[in-house]
Amino acid sequence: MLRNREIKWYIIVVCMISMAAVIGAAYFSVFLSLLLLVLFVLFICANLWLTRYRYQEIEKLSAYLRKIASGDYTLDVRENYEGELSILKNEIYKVTLKLSEQRHLLEKDKAQLTEAISDISHQLKTPITSMTVMVDLLANPNLPEVKREQFIQKLLRQLERMDWLVSSLLKLAKIDAGTANFKKERVSVSHLVKLATEPLIIPMDIKNQTLEIKGNQNSSFIGDLNWTVEAIVNILKNCIEHTPKGGTITIQFEENSLYTFIIIQDNGQGIARDDLPHIFKRFYKGKNAESESVGIGLAMAHSIIKNQMGTLEVNSVEGEGTRFIIKFFKQVI
Repeated sequence: MLRNREIKWYIIVVCMISMAAVIGAAYFSVFLSLLLLVLFVLFICANLWLTRYRYQEIEKLSAYLRKIASGDYTLDVRENYEGELSILKNEIYKVTLKLSEQRHLLEKDKAQLTEAISDISHQLKTPITSMTVMVDLLANPNLPEVKREQFIQKLLRQLERMDWLVSSLLKLAKIDAGTANFKKERVSVSHLVKLATEPLIIPMDIKNQTLEIKGNQNSSFIGDLNWTVEAIVNILKNCIEHTPKGGTITIQFEENSLYTFIIIQDNGQGIARDDLPHIFKRFYKGKNAESESVGIGLAMAHSIIKNQMGTLEVNSVEGEGTRFIIKFFKQVI
């Protein structure tokens, strides 16, 4: 107890008051000196009691904080009373809630990371296994030249697929980490559509598909041209994949006072109703997806558009086609 500075000072003050009372009794009224001594002793006792109560409450808070440090966030120390200790308890409780929320988010991120690593491992394992088998076959000196050429072409396709997958995953990782630099500049929609459709002309020609583009050439929005091209390309690839030979893909765009919209529509096989709520989830493959589909393109498109104050919606009816609706809301540069 004597190690406590407050108690030490109380004892020193009491001793000084006692000495003053003794000296006062020798020169002044004894009754007045005794009264003064009693009042000061009562004052000191009251302060000692308050100090004891305060330290008991602080000890309770210390025990509370130790439990929080051990991971127990279920305790509640809030009080509806006035005073510094009550304010301190309420502030500590607010910090406890924030710590609990942060822990929940970290656990959620950890689970997502584990799931993503598992999905990535699965996606890479398939082409690697296939490539290993083909390399073993190519090592056979008696393999016919025609077969050798076929295996080499398949190896190249698998390598291209792996390169695209790794590149896409890195882009998604940048978006998730918040390190992707989305510019805020005026983007012409007609120019955006031109850049997005150029690399897909050959795949559409191979399937004899028709591309129709219509819209106001003055339409624009505030965003990042290169990232948005990436999003549109992935949506168009999905349309090409699910539209049969001889089908039609339509791109329509317009601008109004609230937002700029881009509608991409096909007349393909459509998306099953059960698959619609999940198509923007990573690595999700619907029942109509091709065997080589990874299930990452639409997830990337959704993330890119969302990070530019935009929305991506989808309407689809099996056997009739799919309609993707992109909206970029008005922004100020």
